[in-house]
This record gives sequence, C-alpha cells and structure tokens, in this order.
Amino acid sequence: MTVTTQHDPPAGADPPAAEPPPDPADLGAMFDAYARDLLRYAGQRVGEQVAEDVVAQTFLIAYEQRHRYDGTRGAMLPWLYGICGNLLRRHHRTEVRALRAVAATHAADEVAPDARSAERVDAQRAVARVATALAKLPRRQREVLLLFAVAELEYAEIALALGIPLGSVQSALHRARTKIKSALSATGGSR
Repeated sequence: MTVTTQHDPPAGADPPAAEPPPDPADLGAMFDAYARDLLRYAGQRVGEQVAEDVVAQTFLIAYEQRHRYDGTRGAMLPWLYGICGNLLRRHHRTEVRALRAVAATHAADEVAPDARSAERVDAQRAVARVATALAKLPRRQREVLLLFAVAELEYAEIALALGIPLGSVQSALHRARTKIKSALSATGGSR
C-alpha cells in the first residue's frame, strides 16, 4: 500500500511544473498562493480569530515591505512565515496563556472511567502534558518546533523565516523534541 501526502504527486504523474512565486507587488496573488498555509500555522498557535488578523497583517506588512523581499535568498513562503512569526511574538503572552488553559482544561476534564473510555482520558492527559511542555519551551525552541511540525517547513526554510543559522534550527528542534518527549514520558509513558 502506498501512502501519498498532499506534497507527493500521484504515482505515474509528471512532476508539477515549478511555478514562479507571485510578485510581492501583487497582494492578491500572494494571498491566493500562501494564505491557507499561514492561516493553518497561525491558527494552531493562537486560534482562528487571532490568526485571521495576524495573517491579514502579515500580507499588509509584506506588501508594504515588498522592496525587502529578495527572491535570490529563498522562497517567498518562508519570508512570509518570518513576518507572521514576528507578529505572533506580539501575541506570545496570549499563546502561553492559551496553552496553559488547554493543559488545565484537559487535566480538569477527566470524568469517571465509565463516562469516557480510558483511551480518551489518556489522550487528554497527553494533550495537557504537551501543552504544558510547549508553554514552558523557550520562545525560539517553540517557534522552530511549530514551524517544523505545524507549518511543515524544511530546516533551511525555518532558518530563513526566523533569520537564524541552520545549525541553530537543528539544535533548537532537537532540544524542543527532547523536552516534549520527556514531558510525555514523565507521567504515564509515551506510545
């Protein structure tokens, strides 16, 4: 059985022709090409309502600073993720509070075993542990982990988005993964 992702072409299909990125001066084309990716990423970080505002701001700033985009340094999407990440940092306190609230909600949401299956309770505990661990991660480690896991960026794209060296991305991701694994195994074991 072969499993394909949205990024994989169907078996036997010709590889898609690489389309040039939209012109940064064409706000509509940029939005059409990248809004969905940015909304998914920002939505995972701060919720749908705030994400829509952050993404709208991202495109406005990108348009205003279009002269700063250098296509020779990399793709447009990581550049937009960098702008989005800067805006999300402004919402840092809200993000940490939300992660702590998720942790508290899932920890307090445990109901008698006959009302919910043991697997559901275990899953809620795991969500609470992960949310708590995410809230405790240093900002850079959290951003690198979320750009990798949620936005599905490659290491080089994360480096470009955050304006940090590739080695820093690799070490931050390693440290973040280690802390999350530790949080999952600390009180109940990971699967």
